[in-house]
Parts: sequence; C-alpha cells; structure tokens
Amino acid sequence: MSRHYDVDAVRKEFPAVERMVYLDAGFQTPLARPVKAAIEQFLREGFETAGPKSVWLDRVEQTRAKVARFLGVTADEIAFTKNTSESMNIAANALPLRDGDNVLMIHGDHPNNAYAFLNLQRRGVEVRFIPMTEVVNAESFRPLIDERTRAISMSHVTFHAGHRFDIASVGALCAETKLYFVVDVMQAIGVVPIDARAVGASFVGSGSHKGLLVPQGLGLLYWDKSLNELEPAYLAAASLADIPGDLIARPDRMAPSPTAGRFELGNFNLPAVHALGAALDMIEQIGVENIQSHCFDLGDHLIARLDELGVSLVGPRDRKHRAPHIYVIGLPASDWLGHFEDNGVRVSPERDGIRVSLGMFNTADDIDRLIDVISKRGQGRPSVAA
Repeated sequence: MSRHYDVDAVRKEFPAVERMVYLDAGFQTPLARPVKAAIEQFLREGFETAGPKSVWLDRVEQTRAKVARFLGVTADEIAFTKNTSESMNIAANALPLRDGDNVLMIHGDHPNNAYAFLNLQRRGVEVRFIPMTEVVNAESFRPLIDERTRAISMSHVTFHAGHRFDIASVGALCAETKLYFVVDVMQAIGVVPIDARAVGASFVGSGSHKGLLVPQGLGLLYWDKSLNELEPAYLAAASLADIPGDLIARPDRMAPSPTAGRFELGNFNLPAVHALGAALDMIEQIGVENIQSHCFDLGDHLIARLDELGVSLVGPRDRKHRAPHIYVIGLPASDWLGHFEDNGVRVSPERDGIRVSLGMFNTADDIDRLIDVISKRGQGRPSVAA
C-alpha cells in the first residue's frame, strides 16, 4: 500500500505490471488503460468517419492547455515536437549564438542534449563541460562563466544514476548573468513537479514516453514567450504569424508566430496527442506530488534492502539530491541483466550497473521481489557486493 494514493487501483490500469515485475519506467512505461482508450477512440473515429479533423485539432489545443498547466506556463508557450532530442535541437538552434560564444553543460549528461549544442561547433560555438558530481547547482557553473558565455543547458534528472540537479539555483544564476537556460526534463516530468516559469527556463524540452505514459513519438517544448528574439531555424506555413489563405508563399510575409507554434512544422502526431491528454488527466487525478512521494518511499525501501545485502548504490542517496524514481544498483549489467530477465524482473543496463526506475504503479512488493532475485543468485558470490 501507499501512504499517498490507492496504488492497487492504479496498478489495475497497467495490465503489464501484473505479468512481470516492471522496474523500467525510465525506459518506457507500460500502456495504461485510459491511454489505450484514447488512442482507440482516435482510430475508431478515423475508421468510421474518415477523420473529424477539426475535432482532432480542437483536442490538440485542449492537450496543449493541459501541458501548460502541468508546467506552470501558458498554452501559447507550448509546442509539440517528435521527442526530447528534437526539442533540444530546436532550442539550441534558436539561441542567437555567434562565433566565439560558449555554452556550459555537464560532462556525461544525456548525449542528445550534448550533441544538439556540440553540433554548433561548426558555427564556432564552444561547449564547455563541468564535471558531473552528486550535487550540481549554480556554484558548479559560476567559475566557467565569462564575457562570451551565452547559455547553460542541462538535465533536471540524469537517466543513468538518478541525480536530481538544482535547476532553480542555476536558473537564478542565468537570470543574474543574463544567460539563456535550457532544461531537459525527460527523466523528471510526470514524477517530479516542474514549474518552468519559476526556474527561469528559456526552453524546457521533453519526450512523453516515460513519466507521461505515452508511446514513443511525441515531444514537448516550452518557450518563454518574452524571449521573442528566439526564432526557429526552420520554417513552414504553420510556423508563421500570418498563414496565407491561398497557401502561396510570399517572401515579404515570413514573421514567425508570436506563440510557440513558431517551432512547429504542421501535422501533429495525433494519436499520441490524444494519448497525452488522457495521461495528463490520470496523472492530475493522482497528483504528481503524490507520485513523487510514493516513489521516494519506494526508493528508501530499496536503499535499505540493498544495504542489508551489502550491495552498492550508484549515485546520490540523499532525497535532496536524488531523483525519487531512478536508482542504479552496483551490479555489472553484463553478469546480471539476463538473470533478472529470466526471473521476470524488467530493468535496464546502465553505465555503472543495473537501473531500477519506478513508476506510479510500483509497490514495495516489487522491490522485495527484486531483492529476492539478487539474494538468491548472490548467496556465497562475492560479486554481489562488487
């Protein structure tokens, strides 16, 4: 049982978690019944009526408004993309960076965040990396800032060890030093509460197939609309402030939309947008703060059980610095991943071990089953404590 919501009722919405011990939400969450129903409604409407496009586009805007509320911003600051990587590339290329400017990042952060900015080296932009430590905050970046520093880009939560960085202090530093601030929230959103405006982000990028419960293929981008100098690197009719009614392109009418629609290129992933609307309703009903608290409790239980076995945890232990839902066990993936699979436990291999990533549907029994699988194989084996 959870102290925060009826987790047994939630589990019934995820049939896959009754068939296996699913501890891999940081890779992709199983499909929930309400999400599946939303996709089926879209398919049924397309099948039976050839597609009520105006109705579908109205739902896109309804979902956009839900995303905005979820991030503490306004609907005209939300764009839909394909995934986190596209969102981060849109952000990187929208910043007014010139030859000789530099951007600060964290060494070992998600590669697709880094590549979005490393690709700007061909324009003479320098990327400077700070070391990844258990605590990253404003003071981690401050020593590297000089007169040509223009931006900081970082993840809120790391995918490989569950660091939860102090984006609020980094956002305050960016405001103080007049830097753009780009945040990848893919591993946080849906589990960790996010207020994009409060942290002072210029852009926030994410996909939706982890904490937001949607199949792959849909991303989100928040843009601070007060930064109207940030313009798209590519353009379509849908990106314009004034879309020509006759759909004839005119070189003298190319002003971008005053909304985040300036970063969109037209047709949407409509099934996924329908799914996201249903997923956000589900998350809102439970409460993201409750999901976070539940995962923290499970994480405490996992850490205590690992300590009993003498098995190490990679990454931070303190709630202040760890993500509630991502934990890496210090067991070599090459030796252990197949063992977990053989025993019906779904986890992921990571850089330094086995990643356990929790969802709203997990219970202490899932943790105990994981520990049992480790314990049975590890009895008498020195590699368990490696």
